Amino acid sequence: MFDSANRTELPLASSTGCSCCSPAGHAQKAPAAVANVDAAAPSQRTFSVDGLTCGHCVRTVEKAVSALDGVESASVDLVAGGRSGLTVAGSVSDAAVRQAVTSAGYSLAAN
Repeated sequence: MFDSANRTELPLASSTGCSCCSPAGHAQKAPAAVANVDAAAPSQRTFSVDGLTCGHCVRTVEKAVSALDGVESASVDLVAGGRSGLTVAGSVSDAAVRQAVTSAGYSLAAN
């Protein structure tokens, strides 16, 4: 579905490039809340994320999800203007991932 091995590293957008990089988009965001780990969760899952437009958006989501207890890795395959793929490895619950993405200012797409 998402080929993260061949993803292109994108530069940060300028201060007028997208909504997350506008001066208002750089407001300090609250750290992502950590939810309880679901021991039965699969070790790697891919989620669809709406609203990502640049490399800054990607790093914001990766950082928020990576901060959760139980996350071994988190990477985003950016599809600017579409649904980007977020791959998460580790024993973290889907609810915790959703909360971290939401706290970062984005949303998981309904499947």
